[in-house]
Amino acid sequence: MSTKPKIYALIAAAGSGSRLGGEKPKQYQRLAGKAVLRHTLETFIKTGLFDAIRVIIDPQHADLYHDAVSGLSIHEPITGGKERKDSVYSGLQSFPNASTEDIILIHDAARPFVEAEQIKALINALKEHKAATLAVRAADTLLKQDTAEYVNRDGLWNLQTPQGFHYGLIKEAHEQHNQENTWTDDTSMVAAHGHTIHIVEGSRKNFKITTPDDLTMAEHLLSSSIQTLSGQGFDVHAFEDEKEGPVRLCGVDIPHRRALKGHSDADVGLHAITDALLGAIGEGDIGHHFPPSNDDFKDMDSAIFLEKSLAILKAKGGQLQNIDLTLICEEPKIGPHAQAMQKRVAEITAINVKRVNIKATTTEGLGFTGRKEGIAAQALVTVKLPDNHD
Repeated sequence: MSTKPKIYALIAAAGSGSRLGGEKPKQYQRLAGKAVLRHTLETFIKTGLFDAIRVIIDPQHADLYHDAVSGLSIHEPITGGKERKDSVYSGLQSFPNASTEDIILIHDAARPFVEAEQIKALINALKEHKAATLAVRAADTLLKQDTAEYVNRDGLWNLQTPQGFHYGLIKEAHEQHNQENTWTDDTSMVAAHGHTIHIVEGSRKNFKITTPDDLTMAEHLLSSSIQTLSGQGFDVHAFEDEKEGPVRLCGVDIPHRRALKGHSDADVGLHAITDALLGAIGEGDIGHHFPPSNDDFKDMDSAIFLEKSLAILKAKGGQLQNIDLTLICEEPKIGPHAQAMQKRVAEITAINVKRVNIKATTTEGLGFTGRKEGIAAQALVTVKLPDNHD
């Protein structure tokens, strides 16, 4: 009785992407709030078809990689080689228990628009063929510049990725032909090994981001799927009658004769901002995520609450756009410390300090704040999220 073959994916992300330019390699540049690599990985993961997905990276980009995949359930990355063919061979060796009939798909990290249905179609093709690739028919007129010869495009295809193979075939091809040429893809190596490549028609949307124009086109494709959302937060903390200050507001300790009561550090400003952020992304409130009944949060720096909420936003592919916070109190005076608080909030959230607005008001002697019994805060935040966020 034959066993069902396992299905693996290798994502090639070890290149420098020098033709694109920019401070980061193209696979780590951001599209709609998340790295190009993350868009690619999320599509593969959401198919639910793979027994393992591994990414080949340049170890010099390890920090960029871990930032890009934060929150995703994925195997440890593989160290790439000098050339793409070397990197892929390292990736193939990272599946030591794979059988010859198992299926492996190899995909460029910089093709973030591959669709789940295309991946499924390629896997189905590999039930009958040992090698297959996504491809689109050549649509443009082709000219050899040196000879001014026009090439008949009938029967010509532009190959894409993923490219899929039975594991035994692709590994054998790499072992026998790796040193023969500077192979630009894996199908050419398998073809040199004597095997026909089956073509599965793909989509022109599945283009590889290589140049600045490609990145602009990718941004346009995704821009229509981004929505702007806002959330509001409100929090109150009373003053301690028998405990001296300082008072912590927005991560800054402000001298005052009385401290604020609270299970954590009672930072009413950061609590309001955290609540607003969680509201914007539909994730409940601060009490749900960090309940005061949990002693793990006792005396905790409230910056941690905000950072954890930002991680939820990031995992959804979102970006924080701006923060507007109002502190309501008679004392202490906020004005002399507002700039330091803005700077600290900007540091915690990693947004431009100009997008953090902190102001204060009083209630003209009315209510509990007017009686100097505590401090209230209300916050409004704006975020950007893809339409298809979870």
